[in-house]
Amino acid sequence: MKVLIVAALLTAASLSSVQAQQQPTAPAVPAASSPAPAPPNLGVKVEIEPAALALVKAMSEKLAAAKTLSFTAVTTYESTDRTGEPLAYMTLSQVTLQRPNKLRVITPGDGPRTEFYYDGKTAQAYEPAANLVAVAEAPDTVDAMLRAAFQYAAIYFPFTDVIVSDPLKAITENLTIAFVVGKSIVVGGVPTDIVVLVGKFAHVQLWIGSDDKLPRLARVIFIGDPAHYRHAVALSDWKLDQPVAAGSFTSAALAGARRIDFVPPVVPITGSVAKK
Repeated sequence: MKVLIVAALLTAASLSSVQAQQQPTAPAVPAASSPAPAPPNLGVKVEIEPAALALVKAMSEKLAAAKTLSFTAVTTYESTDRTGEPLAYMTLSQVTLQRPNKLRVITPGDGPRTEFYYDGKTAQAYEPAANLVAVAEAPDTVDAMLRAAFQYAAIYFPFTDVIVSDPLKAITENLTIAFVVGKSIVVGGVPTDIVVLVGKFAHVQLWIGSDDKLPRLARVIFIGDPAHYRHAVALSDWKLDQPVAAGSFTSAALAGARRIDFVPPVVPITGSVAKK
């Protein structure tokens, strides 16, 4: 289960690395190869309720069938403050996807506004306040572009499993436990079914619209995190198979921005200083 696995660590740092990194020209980002298959969960008891899997399957199929989709994602993640207690940080992203190879993510806050554009050939991350745009050649599908963006620039979107071509495969990879919790009429302003999904890396509680089958909220605890910090993504303003205006996957402002290359953050998520 990969939903949010690295989102809490990378949401704030990912696109802001555009401003932090101003290094000499690097090679363009090539297509990332498919990740190696995960080792089998030998000795791990698998407990997957068919009812839970059916809810996830219905959600995944609806997302995968949409030729275009847009939504708003509000991500909340926790990080320790100076007292040792967790503080909540939030970001808001406005997402537009056109399958198979176009993506726009506008993040107006919190933090400096950032804009990410992918048109099937080029990925561009723009920070208006600094008037900087990181530009790289990109693979020709959203899936491959997302892998390359993470590999070469540590860019990861916390809603990645929603926009890939096969959400079911992404969500159920390494899944060992799945069960239905119940129903809610609170989340997202619609009736939802609540399921729990446990995989190799995360314990996820997921709210899925009972009628529209769309994901509304995901809350995650990273397995192995001694603090058990919780991270969440709330998804709203869904629009599926709506026309997308021409020119949505670029911006006229990019022409006047100073170009730099995609590079990873100076300080990796491990906290250690990057080796040169």
